[in-house]
Amino acid sequence: VQLQASGGGLVQAGGSLRLSCAASERTFGSYVMGWFRQAPGKEREFVGGISRGGGGTYYADSVKGRFTIYRDSAKNTVYLQMNGLKPEDTAVYYCAAGRDRHYNPHMFGYWGQGTQVTVSS
Repeated sequence: VQLQASGGGLVQAGGSLRLSCAASERTFGSYVMGWFRQAPGKEREFVGGISRGGGGTYYADSVKGRFTIYRDSAKNTVYLQMNGLKPEDTAVYYCAAGRDRHYNPHMFGYWGQGTQVTVSS
């Protein structure tokens, strides 16, 4: 499956952004989807994930209560709604598709190209 992430940009602290990740296949529904991020000089870290049917989500502690993941199967798209953004959220954000629920990026086999999110203080 090919993934195309979009929606990044520059926002002030406290603001919001919504990232989108469009999948190329109708089999999109058979994948667990995840969002990850990577800041300069740091390892790629898990942000959140969503089950195949969209009924279950899981998040990193650092974003719980601020970020929400949901998916639209009709559009083959998964979204990451980010509210209450902080400067430490600045990173390149990636969407990924995998077969099972995981936090480890190595367990996701398909990746989008990444979209930059910059939060100014």
